[in-house]
Amino acid sequence: MDMDVSGIDIRELIPQREPMVMVGGLKSVKENSLTSSLIISEDNIFSQDGYFREEGLIENIAQTAAAMSGYASLKGGSKVKKGYIGSIRKLLVYQLPRVGSSIETTVELQGNVMNIDIVYGAVRLGDSVIAECEMRIFVEE
Repeated sequence: MDMDVSGIDIRELIPQREPMVMVGGLKSVKENSLTSSLIISEDNIFSQDGYFREEGLIENIAQTAAAMSGYASLKGGSKVKKGYIGSIRKLLVYQLPRVGSSIETTVELQGNVMNIDIVYGAVRLGDSVIAECEMRIFVEE
């Protein structure tokens, strides 16, 4: 079931600050998944030669996962915790989005072992998946 995300500032859910913020807003939150949106700007630090680079797509997936964790923390009454990418597996980049494009990224929690979240992330441009991977993210206590 989708939860109401109106009025939530995604920056309250992640530890990153400008110029490293790679998520623009929340689209939807479900029990084990979250979807974010981002309009790719020309001045984004990962924009180069008119495209949003692979590193930006990876950071976008990681920050969407951080937003999911942050949402769960705030909903549970605790403060947002920092997370660190432990590993990236099965990364596939099919297409780089152009500057000015709007992307949507969905992460799904696959499991949690000790303090490590295992997530699957997919970035979409319109109806097409343009990047996907599995991440293991260490979450600080």
